[in-house]
Amino acid sequence: MPHQSSTKYASLRKNVSDLGRILGEVIALAEGDDFLAQIEKIRLLSKDSRSGSEDAFDQLQALVSNLDEKQLVPVARAFSQFLNLANIADQHFSISREMDNELSALLTLEKAVEEVSSNNDRANIVKAIDELSIELVLTAHPTEITRRSHIHKYAQIDQCLSDLELDGRTERETLEIHNRLRNLITQLWYSHDFRSERPTPVDEAIWGFAVIENSLWNAVPEFIRRLDKVKRDATGEGIDLRARPVKFTSWMGGDRDGNPNVTAKITERVLLLSRWKAIDLYHRAVNALVEEMSMTVANDELKNMAGSAREPYRAVLRNLRSRLADTLKFLKACLDGEKVSRPESCICHEQELWVPIHACYQSLIECGMHSIAEQQLMGLLRQIRCFGVTLVQHDLRQESGRHEEVFQALTQALSLGDYATWEEDQKQTFLLAELNSERPLFPRNWQPSADIQEVIDTCRVAAKQDPDVLASYIISMARHPSDILEVQLLLKECGCNYQLPVAPLFETLDDLRRAPSVIERLLSVPGYKELIENRLLIMIGYSDSAKDAGVLAASWAQYCAQESLVQVCDKAGVHLTLFHGRGGTIGRGGAPAHDALLSQPPGSLKGGLRVTEQGEMIRTKLGDKSIAVKTLALYSAAILRANLCSPPKPEMAWRDIMNQLADDSCEAYRDVVRVNPDFVPYFRQATPEQELANLPLGSRPARRKSGGGIESLRAIPWIFAWSQNRLMLPAWLGAGIALQKQLDAGKLEILQEMASKWPFFATRLSMLEMVFAKADLRLSKYYDDKLVEADLKGIGQDLRIAVKNDINTILTIVGRKALLEDQAWGRDSIELRNIYTDPLNLLQAELLKRSRHFTNRDIEDAIMVTIAGVAAGMRNTG
Repeated sequence: MPHQSSTKYASLRKNVSDLGRILGEVIALAEGDDFLAQIEKIRLLSKDSRSGSEDAFDQLQALVSNLDEKQLVPVARAFSQFLNLANIADQHFSISREMDNELSALLTLEKAVEEVSSNNDRANIVKAIDELSIELVLTAHPTEITRRSHIHKYAQIDQCLSDLELDGRTERETLEIHNRLRNLITQLWYSHDFRSERPTPVDEAIWGFAVIENSLWNAVPEFIRRLDKVKRDATGEGIDLRARPVKFTSWMGGDRDGNPNVTAKITERVLLLSRWKAIDLYHRAVNALVEEMSMTVANDELKNMAGSAREPYRAVLRNLRSRLADTLKFLKACLDGEKVSRPESCICHEQELWVPIHACYQSLIECGMHSIAEQQLMGLLRQIRCFGVTLVQHDLRQESGRHEEVFQALTQALSLGDYATWEEDQKQTFLLAELNSERPLFPRNWQPSADIQEVIDTCRVAAKQDPDVLASYIISMARHPSDILEVQLLLKECGCNYQLPVAPLFETLDDLRRAPSVIERLLSVPGYKELIENRLLIMIGYSDSAKDAGVLAASWAQYCAQESLVQVCDKAGVHLTLFHGRGGTIGRGGAPAHDALLSQPPGSLKGGLRVTEQGEMIRTKLGDKSIAVKTLALYSAAILRANLCSPPKPEMAWRDIMNQLADDSCEAYRDVVRVNPDFVPYFRQATPEQELANLPLGSRPARRKSGGGIESLRAIPWIFAWSQNRLMLPAWLGAGIALQKQLDAGKLEILQEMASKWPFFATRLSMLEMVFAKADLRLSKYYDDKLVEADLKGIGQDLRIAVKNDINTILTIVGRKALLEDQAWGRDSIELRNIYTDPLNLLQAELLKRSRHFTNRDIEDAIMVTIAGVAAGMRNTG
């Protein structure tokens, strides 16, 4: 949404303008011309205010503050809806035909391979592409604020914009597209903006499966088709049919950390639903093939499979279709609670799908029908390899303390003492002895508490699954080797006869710093490497470490932990996969995917990429087929670059500075967040943190436990609240002060060297620059003026002064006069959104003031709309 002088973005500007015009016409019909005139007056005042007019800002404040109660919701909705439509246009532009020569997935991959070719021979490139491993873990963190019905309408609007790009349309066809747009926008205006109730964990899983069905199911073969072309052009070899460069895992229905709504029964149901959806998709795909595969020429293998059938392909496919139908019937009965025996025809393993489809494919190839094989069959074979018979694999996650409680109760029941009071060595000795024992550990008549039984039931659910259903068991707040051994023993005692990876999650600053020694000690435990078959999964937590220590200290701790963990596992001869628990926002470790991956320590991606995709980022990056293909290409390009053109190792002088920056920034961050006793009251008054609890965002509570301060608040609402009042505090606090100390010590030249030569440091500065571009001190002050008690306002004043100083610090280091000076698209997009976001911020502050004295349904609804609108304007929630 850049300036009018740019011709490059003409189609984007036109789409934004057209969608805004249609929205205005819909609003006028629904609410009247006078109401639309008022919306336009607010917009123009906001525009003039952004141009520097203080008088316009004062008029805007007065107008918003004096809105009649019945106008609150429609005014908020008008600006919120425009921002949503602008986001659709913006996102569509990145995959439009106009930008195909600059932003296409194929071009992204071609550029990456061309770049690495200068330093690598053909064999290295072949090996790197063959070993490409991207595992995206879809989580149900409560940041998706948009209703599923609205998401569907947004997808339809995007399709209309695509249709308008096609040449040769008649006037009638163009009119029909515009009428469809008007129809969809009218539907949006007359629909409720939010769910009426919080989603259950099953609802969240169904939403995730819908993303796969509507986007990823077809995006994966399309992506591999592009990757195959690039590899074939560069090396003469294509992608092997059995290759699986990308796969998906889900936390939805499996992540029980702090979420009492996720139970063993819920997990079991989600696992069934996952399998049912996969079989349903295969049934539809095979049914479509049956309609087309009427050919009679086949090789001997297929003829033998088909018997005497005149149309061998149809015969083989009909048999598969029948088995799929039987499987669907069986799974449906299980979901309905019926106790039924599994039929012999039921499909349980990937190979049962692969064999008949591959036989048809091979026959078509051998009989000269390459085009049919490669267009109709190859895509399905790629889907079988990616999605298997379960659609996704599933992770289980639980907090380490819950496992310790099991063994505390168990040792007391066995009169062995209190496990919770034992030293680490004593715990390990006990756990290892029981892991090697053949006798049962659980007493026959033991009746544990409901919480302990729930942990045991979850492990029993895991034990019942086929080995390809679950991907891993994640232990949050892992601090000692015993935390991992506890889960290994629980799984053994519950009858798990396959090797389920058990992964520690290191997520606070102290945990990250201790992680290498914990893993070194774990791998030195006799027999443990054999137990895990020399393969280890370790999760790095970004959100909680940033909330604990600030983004700069956390990011350096994450970097050092990964670096050391790679060394520890290399020394031990263990294959390490690092699992990155990133959020979508900068305050939760988020960054543009390509930049984030290139800023990782050298060698940290050798074991492949496993990374979370959370909340609204799933829809933003994976919810549309074309965008999903582009996202997978960006990940692939970054991994190839990182593994074949390894980023530079930081020089010792850079490390020394980063160590000092981490210490100084952590101290500055904690001085504000932890030491100042007035900070928590200020936070709760200056942001909509309390009101966020009313949003029906997700099944998981906002707090790990009731009461408490910042430490008990989850990272997502912590970030979300500060993005609403535009101070963006978690994404910058402490970093600028630490950097300025280095400038004061005469280190400008070395900081600039780090920025130009070290991707890790350059990415940190780039993210800070983006955060400050989105922050707005005038609006932050407005929230304080409206909502904060007089004796707490000094905190906000000090924080705003810190932002001003930090901006100057960043600009000094990067050598520019203004934020985002070299990023016209990003800067102009923020500037345009501000015109529509500012009224929402002003209205939100006024509504929060009213609601904290007296509230009703209109005020509550309007607050929810402003929260959603600001999130849309900022392009993120948590």
